[in-house]
Amino acid sequence: MTHTVESLIDHACLVVHGPDRQGLVAAITALITRNSGNIMSLDQYSDNAEAAEFFQRVVFHREDLKVAIEEIEEDLATTLTPFGVEWTLTDQSIPKRMAILASTSDHCLLELLWRHRRGELPVTIPMVISNHTNVAEDVRSFGIPFFHVPSQGADKSAAEARILELLKGNVDFVVLARYMQIISEDFLDEVAAPIINIHHSFLPAFIGAAPYRKARERGVKLIGATSHYVTKELDEGPIIEQDIARVNHAMTAADLQARGAYVERAVLSRAVQWHAEDRVIRKGNQTIVFTDRP
Repeated sequence: MTHTVESLIDHACLVVHGPDRQGLVAAITALITRNSGNIMSLDQYSDNAEAAEFFQRVVFHREDLKVAIEEIEEDLATTLTPFGVEWTLTDQSIPKRMAILASTSDHCLLELLWRHRRGELPVTIPMVISNHTNVAEDVRSFGIPFFHVPSQGADKSAAEARILELLKGNVDFVVLARYMQIISEDFLDEVAAPIINIHHSFLPAFIGAAPYRKARERGVKLIGATSHYVTKELDEGPIIEQDIARVNHAMTAADLQARGAYVERAVLSRAVQWHAEDRVIRKGNQTIVFTDRP
């Protein structure tokens, strides 16, 4: 379901994660009620571990939310501290700022820009950064600022320093839309924002270069794509979304790549939307994703 920014005015999203303790759900719902909130949706999950963890996402409506949100946050701090949980409260009418990094492949980039223009992604896009210029005119046609930051040779430090200069203070998260550069650990430490990547295979199979050629040589019957958060371990970050498509023996590596591009676009778009809507909670190297898909 797609929500416009206007339809989310006076809507807050509360995300809670921590130990599963008796009375926690009652405390949260009572807090929303006493702050004149009306719950619009509520999703929760508790795992079966010995020390069970609790995850909850609740969206509620409250008239004049912008005026009341600081008071609600104070109430949350007082109420939830004894339970030992972590929580975030966001105004759903304020879109997250999303920067996009891209290279020469444009299918994921253009999909995000198109969905954003249609109002399907609750984000603003302050910039697109690429190490090539072939997508510049397409990006500018959407009214989005484009920055060319070349990245050549083994030493990427100058390019990363320039990208960090552009990003710092201007974004809430970053998307790698087939940005074909390895992100350094120093960059991850400095950027201080989540980074979402799209991997052109169904992890963990066919990691590395030329995945579709490897898949064709292996005679696979399914191909797929994976969107995940970027961590210091290459392509090992928490998975947000995955999908697959059927293929057959008659398809060439180019055919697989074309079909794979379709899956990549859909998977990355869903991952971006769910992150922007605060539907993803990280649990170590896993995620809990409260989607609105049937």
